Amino acid sequence: MNEKTEQWSSKLGFILSSAGAAIGLGAIWKFPYVTGMSGGGAFFLIFVAFTVLIGLPMLISEFIIGRGAGKEAISAYKKLAPESLSVWIGRLGVVGCFLLLSFYSVVGGWVLVYSVMSVFGKVIGGGADYPVLFETVIGTPWITIVGLVAFTLANIFVVSSGIQAGIEKANKYMMPLLFIFFVILVIRALTLDGAWEGVKFFLAPDFSNITGESLLYALGQSFFSLAVGFSCMVTYSSYLKKDVSLPSSAGTVVGLNIFVSLLAGLAIFPVVFAFGYEPAEGPGLLFIVLPSIFSQIPLGELFLALFLLLFLFATLTSSFSLYEIVVAAATESGKRSRKWVTWMSGVVIFIAAIPAALSSSSLSTFTIFNKSIFDGTDYLVSNLLLPFGSFLIALFIVHKMDKKLVKEEFYLNTKGSPSLYRTWRLLMKWVVPFTIAIVFLNMLGFI
Repeated sequence: MNEKTEQWSSKLGFILSSAGAAIGLGAIWKFPYVTGMSGGGAFFLIFVAFTVLIGLPMLISEFIIGRGAGKEAISAYKKLAPESLSVWIGRLGVVGCFLLLSFYSVVGGWVLVYSVMSVFGKVIGGGADYPVLFETVIGTPWITIVGLVAFTLANIFVVSSGIQAGIEKANKYMMPLLFIFFVILVIRALTLDGAWEGVKFFLAPDFSNITGESLLYALGQSFFSLAVGFSCMVTYSSYLKKDVSLPSSAGTVVGLNIFVSLLAGLAIFPVVFAFGYEPAEGPGLLFIVLPSIFSQIPLGELFLALFLLLFLFATLTSSFSLYEIVVAAATESGKRSRKWVTWMSGVVIFIAAIPAALSSSSLSTFTIFNKSIFDGTDYLVSNLLLPFGSFLIALFIVHKMDKKLVKEEFYLNTKGSPSLYRTWRLLMKWVVPFTIAIVFLNMLGFI
């Protein structure tokens, strides 16, 4: 039997897995430092607006395409619009996931290394200079490669086990733990002296630092954090039964994502301000600033270990979805076993990730967009390919997919007036594509 006939065992399993796909490096690693570099509260408001007005309609759209076709990304577009070039949207998604994993897996490796070090008291307990420690970790080839290998193997083990036994089962444990750990960290952060300055920075908007590039980063962040644009959610929803409301599920995922982004800000910025650090610390925020902060807090090593374990869970649940779109595309025909494809995909992704892993050491002189291989790949994926993929998906669902099927999938087990559907379609037809186009033109200096 073709393994693609697998399905989620429940609505809860699907929502937790979709939330797990959405909540990862975007919400916990990238969101805080991009927010810190982009002015705090104003960026957060723009991010929330983009997430609700563009990210949510996009997520519903990917759900409709996936369940409507009952196929993974490439086959879904081929089935729904067989005489068009739309299949390339799915192919772009698979290629995009490879590129995303080529730097995502590197950060996952860093998190694994730091998690192990923290559990054994080698971060705070080692009394290290934290910037030097971080530079040592990312600048030592064998450390980054070992972390990359371990992270890749963790993904292979779970994804090769399938939908219910692998991805869904892992998310049912990981996602509740994620929220429990976060609540503990937020409570600890808010009880520090001077924490209120960090809360004001994060929640009080100051639009003076917002630029065209800030808008692009906010737009890319909304796509990155919801895992839309590369058709990951097309593949996930292809395993979904017909008794689940797609708009309701998408709304739950978006709500959880915004909530976790809010928790991330409340967990990080209060402690940053309480100890006099700069909020615009950049990508090293978690690995440099937080160990410094937690070293000055009672039970700091314990809280740091909890945060890193939380971060590791979130990173893994997101990478599962990226692996799944690649594996599902290769196993669609039923001619290859899931385990074999997962192992082969893992090996190829590992090889593709080596340049990014070595971009702070052996390959530090190579650049992309005048950035390191790691930063350049991140910029290409997050700020160019994800918005472009979302633009194409918006055009597809409005102009290529059968309108009757779209409406049927939207309304299945969905309570609401016809205005709900009309609002969603209006957003997908006009707001989503035009916003993406305007943000790009603004960044390029045309408007």
